[in-house]
Amino acid sequence: MSAEDLEKFETEQELSLYREYRDVVGLFSHVVETERRFYLCNDVDLQVRGDGAGVYFDVRMNDAWVWDVYRTARFVKNVRVITFKDVNVEELPAREIELPD
Repeated sequence: MSAEDLEKFETEQELSLYREYRDVVGLFSHVVETERRFYLCNDVDLQVRGDGAGVYFDVRMNDAWVWDVYRTARFVKNVRVITFKDVNVEELPAREIELPD
């Protein structure tokens, strides 16, 4: 496989992942970003913990979708992330159901 073929494959995978994200984002209420992953979920619990020497974040999510081009199964029932890095949690705006004309 040439470098050009590999680049084309990676581009196609990213585009496919974006399309999947666009299709599923309306199913979720929260976005969670960590230093390694991007998640969509319906339930998130963020706890700030400290052990005296430093602070870390314990993030638990239920009914999640993981932005990861290399995962074959992106829907996950439960996720737990423990990190010393920043965590961003956002609530997505509520979407009203649009009925076709």
